[in-house]
Amino acid sequence: MDSYVESVFEGTAHVKGKACGTLIASGLELSFWGGVNPQTGEVIDRHHDLSGHHLQDTVLAIPSGRGSCSGSGVILELLLNNKGPRAILFERQDDILTLGVMVAEEIFGKTIPVVTMKPNDFRAILGMKGKTIYIDSDRVSDEALHDTHGDLAQEPTRNYFTGGLQLSDFDKDLLQGLHGEASRTAIQIVLRMASLLGATELMNVTQVHVDGCLYTGPGSLLFAEKLRDLGGRVRVPTTLNSISIDQSRWRDQGVDNSFGEAATKLAKAYTDMGSTPTFTCAPYQLKTAPRQGEQVAWAESNAVVYANSVLGARTMKYPDFLDICVALTGRAPRGGPHVDINRLASLIVRVDVQDVDAIDDSFFPILGYKIGSLAANRIPVIVGLQALAPSKDDLKAFGAAFATVCSAPMFHILGVTPEATSLSAVVDKVHQIPSVDIEMRHLVEHWQRLNSASEQQAVDLVSLGNPHFSFKEMEKLAHLCQGRAKAQEVSVIVTCGRSSYGLASQAGLVELLENFGVQFITDTCWCMITEPTIRTTTNAIMTNSGKYAHYGPGLTGRKFFLGSLMQCVEAACRGSYIKKMPKWLMI
Repeated sequence: MDSYVESVFEGTAHVKGKACGTLIASGLELSFWGGVNPQTGEVIDRHHDLSGHHLQDTVLAIPSGRGSCSGSGVILELLLNNKGPRAILFERQDDILTLGVMVAEEIFGKTIPVVTMKPNDFRAILGMKGKTIYIDSDRVSDEALHDTHGDLAQEPTRNYFTGGLQLSDFDKDLLQGLHGEASRTAIQIVLRMASLLGATELMNVTQVHVDGCLYTGPGSLLFAEKLRDLGGRVRVPTTLNSISIDQSRWRDQGVDNSFGEAATKLAKAYTDMGSTPTFTCAPYQLKTAPRQGEQVAWAESNAVVYANSVLGARTMKYPDFLDICVALTGRAPRGGPHVDINRLASLIVRVDVQDVDAIDDSFFPILGYKIGSLAANRIPVIVGLQALAPSKDDLKAFGAAFATVCSAPMFHILGVTPEATSLSAVVDKVHQIPSVDIEMRHLVEHWQRLNSASEQQAVDLVSLGNPHFSFKEMEKLAHLCQGRAKAQEVSVIVTCGRSSYGLASQAGLVELLENFGVQFITDTCWCMITEPTIRTTTNAIMTNSGKYAHYGPGLTGRKFFLGSLMQCVEAACRGSYIKKMPKWLMI
């Protein structure tokens, strides 16, 4: 009989500690926001192979996170309510989930080990599903290590001052508490992230967009109120992302009082610290949008990708909680896409568009979803789209779907996005990088995945505005609705920011659309909207958002159709939709 050989691996511990638990593992990245229920620990991403699994008391192994910056908020809630994993093993370093654990450790004294494995070791770990796995700092084994136990209540590691980080006099003053306790706490978290990124110094930013104002649970509120009560005030102009409610309408919409009041308190904590109540997931639609080359700190995955790719501004994918810490100090790690070399493409994607005239606006979210799935953590440069002359809203739709299924902070489109003036301008000239060809037929699988509803199904909700609807989209929608009648049983709801709503109202578009039957919701967005706005029925939801077609089934329990804006209007008028591939996909 063969003797059993213990498997012991050495990784890099980004958060140190000891733990053990049953391994659940996947070779597919997982977004915790929209992919994991923060109250129960269930994986609710219905497109993921871990769907239905619960994370409590497990060791979770995934290549990395993906999607939303709010994943840090979800892991915080999971740790505080004891529904999370006992440890996380990554193949690639993940800043968002690791930052959430660091915040739990720094602020609340709750922690779990977070370890990045070597690729070969990670693949070996994937083969150990169902076994009990033991972690002791940077060591991972399927046999008990000396003094290893499953206790989650580790002492904070407080290793934020490692890696040869050079501090300015101002950084040192912040760290010593000379600018207040809130700033001292914030700079500690910023320094831990800088160490994780391998940055050698901090830098100033001109503005911050905070995603942490989204209510993920009591932990998100406790965090914000603690910083506010310690005297926290933002040092740079700071805008706020969508919150969990429409502040002026939530009671009329039947939102649960306890949830609505908690979300209101969270928004107030951030405005009390000096943030502007913009409450939009599309800050690039504001007049304050940064210019090319401007160093900013934006959170919210689609906003980050749009800022880097379309505006040419510079931001990394800031996790929730790190965003307000940067705002309170004005200091951010000089790393990631803030640095030239980290903005170069490491994947070339050539798209064969045979009939430009057949393309409609449903093409861009499906292509973004496909390329995001291919890219994972790599920045792609896309060749072949210049003739389509994509609009800002096309790029918004592409980027949001792209960011949903990958962790890359940006993309380039040759001849379209500002840095991609030529292929050589955005490609690393030292290393040969892979190239992928995409034909229309390669998008069929992704179109089918996002169209989860039956071949023909009743539709009782048309969901528009994820990310937030722009003024131009409202103009287009008004034109499509002109002279038509909405089916009585169908709700058509648009989510948008206060600024866009105000412009549309002044232009008379709101009145025109309300006459058709459109309802407007501001401040919040579809990934946060639940019952009673979204009723529990067996009917399908129709949307033009690749992002919502991905997250929606897990968040709502409903099936989805994804189509163009015109097809959304047609479904609203008919009360049903026949699933049929668009012309451009049948070429």
